[in-house]
Amino acid sequence: MTLPMVANPESLTSCLSVLDGLIIPGGPGITEGLIGELPSDLPPAESKRVESDRKAFEISYRRRIPVLGICYGMQFVDAKFGGTLYGDVQRQLQIGPHSPSRNKGCEVWHEVSLEAGSRLEKILSSGCSSDPVNSRHIQAVEHPGRGLRVNARSPDGVIEGVESEDGLFLGVQFHPERMQGSEWDRIFDWLVKSAEGKGLRNG
Repeated sequence: MTLPMVANPESLTSCLSVLDGLIIPGGPGITEGLIGELPSDLPPAESKRVESDRKAFEISYRRRIPVLGICYGMQFVDAKFGGTLYGDVQRQLQIGPHSPSRNKGCEVWHEVSLEAGSRLEKILSSGCSSDPVNSRHIQAVEHPGRGLRVNARSPDGVIEGVESEDGLFLGVQFHPERMQGSEWDRIFDWLVKSAEGKGLRNG
């Protein structure tokens, strides 16, 4: 089920009541929790989407269903927990581009190192992924929010993933949906298995 963006977020309540898992996908710029300003080539998300995402996340977390955040989705949840975000990580950290739009249109790929003992490490069953990840972001997490911990970093130190201590939220900065057939499919396996567990508990 794809949740719509709505003028009245309360209208999402009935849809969310039948879900056992939620994905918050990629999107435009986030203005909450910013360290620095959004650059001119990253427009902010529409208020309608921000409010729809906020309602979807709050209801899901209150119902204790698993949530997967991808790129914007990870940053969005981090900000909701009081974390901070770089408005322009390339400029602020003086590193190479993490987005094709900053790389003359060429795709950006890099390795990631998984944090020891993290849920993501257990999902991947290794401390360092053998499959590189895509990179399509201008913003990045500067500091994880309350109850969140880093689970992955790129070689230049950028945070590539965060997760909640209670096991309900997993966030990645890259786009596993664009790497079908790789080991990153296991992230979606985690969501499905966690959602099935939620459904069984409610059944």
